[in-house]
Amino acid sequence: MVLADELAKQQRSISVAEFFEKNKHLLGFDSPTRGVITTIKEAVDNALDACEEAQVLPDIYISIKKTGPDIFRIIVEDNGPGIVPAQVPYVFGKLLYGSRFHQIRQTRGQQGIGISAAVLYAQLTSGLPTVVISRTGVKESAHRFEIAIKIETNEPDIISTQLFEWDRIHGTRVQIEFKSTMAAKKKLLEYLKYTSVVNPHARFRVEIEDDAFTFERVSQEVIACPVAVKPHPHGIEFGQLKRMVVASDQRLADFLMENFSRVGKKTAQEMCDKSSLKATAKVSGLSADQLKVLLCALQEVSVPAPLTTQCLSPIGEELIRRGLDKEFQMDFVTARTRPASVFSGHSFVVEAAIGYGGKLPSEGNAIILRFANRVPLMYQQGACAITQCVTNVNWKAYNITQQGLPMGPILILVHVASTNVPFTSESKDAIASIPEIEKEIVLALQDLGRDLKFFVSRRDRNKVAEDRARAVCAIIPEIAAKVSEIVEKPVVDTSPIEGKLMRKLIVKRSTRDGMVVIELNNYTAHEAEVSIYDISADAASGAVPKPDFMSEVDGQFTKVWKATIPPQTVWRVSYVGKGGGTLDIRGIEDTKKMVVDLDV
Repeated sequence: MVLADELAKQQRSISVAEFFEKNKHLLGFDSPTRGVITTIKEAVDNALDACEEAQVLPDIYISIKKTGPDIFRIIVEDNGPGIVPAQVPYVFGKLLYGSRFHQIRQTRGQQGIGISAAVLYAQLTSGLPTVVISRTGVKESAHRFEIAIKIETNEPDIISTQLFEWDRIHGTRVQIEFKSTMAAKKKLLEYLKYTSVVNPHARFRVEIEDDAFTFERVSQEVIACPVAVKPHPHGIEFGQLKRMVVASDQRLADFLMENFSRVGKKTAQEMCDKSSLKATAKVSGLSADQLKVLLCALQEVSVPAPLTTQCLSPIGEELIRRGLDKEFQMDFVTARTRPASVFSGHSFVVEAAIGYGGKLPSEGNAIILRFANRVPLMYQQGACAITQCVTNVNWKAYNITQQGLPMGPILILVHVASTNVPFTSESKDAIASIPEIEKEIVLALQDLGRDLKFFVSRRDRNKVAEDRARAVCAIIPEIAAKVSEIVEKPVVDTSPIEGKLMRKLIVKRSTRDGMVVIELNNYTAHEAEVSIYDISADAASGAVPKPDFMSEVDGQFTKVWKATIPPQTVWRVSYVGKGGGTLDIRGIEDTKKMVVDLDV
């Protein structure tokens, strides 16, 4: 009895803030390095969601600076609608407080934990409050708050508040300081790069100590903000149904039609009949047993899938391609957006893309980019359903080497957009194995695999044709020179032979005695209007003719000439240089041109 009394005295309730204070790893703050990524991720997610709700193109500024021994200051500033002053302390100083958890629509943030967890992590490691500046309009004053969290009660602790002079017309600025290291710089830039790919309408300006980076937008189109929909009967559970009933004084048929998605008068009557309940019965008077019978009827009656055109915001195939082209230089990229589907009453859409070649690493496993509701999943790749689906596809059937994951210069992107992404934990790093989602991912990857196989096969055929062209353009002239030497007669012009064999625009590049020569022979029957892109370490000073355009990035010069070449005519450019690099001819179909580098 004495022991029981002692144990009883030790019992007490804890707040959610106190729980996460001791279990911060559940929220993605399991190390100082990862804490930087998670903090910026949560702030950027909120900024993008806010901008979409306000229907403005996101312009987001991110700054990371060291302010003391192992103390870093992170600032994330957006041009969203701002937050009304009365709500600022609760948004940043109270866990499980937000506007999106109860709404059935696609959003980046869902639980109301992320940014307040970063505030909690900051005060645990540095003891410093979080500074928030917010302005809701040009006619409103900006307000500056210093906020912490009362651990014992999970309530905001407002240390100070005051009016603030701010040049933003509207928006929010969050400043968080905590103990960390800058070992996360590479991972942080990867996160922002991947975020830019799936948010092509956003611009990110980043300052990390003395380095500055910009991830430009490639789309000027504002994304339509998803609209919340009603719960679907097939995704409801007993506890939720009971809460809905308690808050309603409607009759059963009206309750079903007005509170559930895709339930009309006929479907509502069928549910009433199946549960043996009167359509005119007051739902508030139903017993627990009657609610259980009603729940079974909701699950069994056939109801159309939820409407996805309003509650979801997929990226789209074209914007995925443009986003990837902006950040990755690849020879081939294609994308697929699958038709909308449903799991447990929740709508979802799977989008996927595959890229090949270019500057991708030629050895090792493929690069796997995982996204959920336009947010990169940076950790726990092995525990994610997306990775498992990539592994389960037979890539050898598409002429791709595979050892678990596909290997070679391949990039695979998978994006799951849903009203309720089934994450494996609160840190939102991996998607759970839901059969309906896995099926859609595999189907999308198989479709992309067929496109990749066609590209690789065509590339191989082109390589064979290029080897033949090199033989024609390099070996035959040498044979002609040797023959003329033997018979002691002038060298025969072999160009007509090349023309008869190729019947294409033949592009030859060679380097002799410190001179680079690019020659275009138009053996077709039509005029060729082309642009010649020569990218190498050569500045091409003194080129004849001069380039129409030239730029330099990291010691690589891009030279562009525009030329109109009549049939059976040669166009030539030469300049002092060492050669090498990349030569690309644009403006003519691949089947009608052949590029031959005689230095290879």
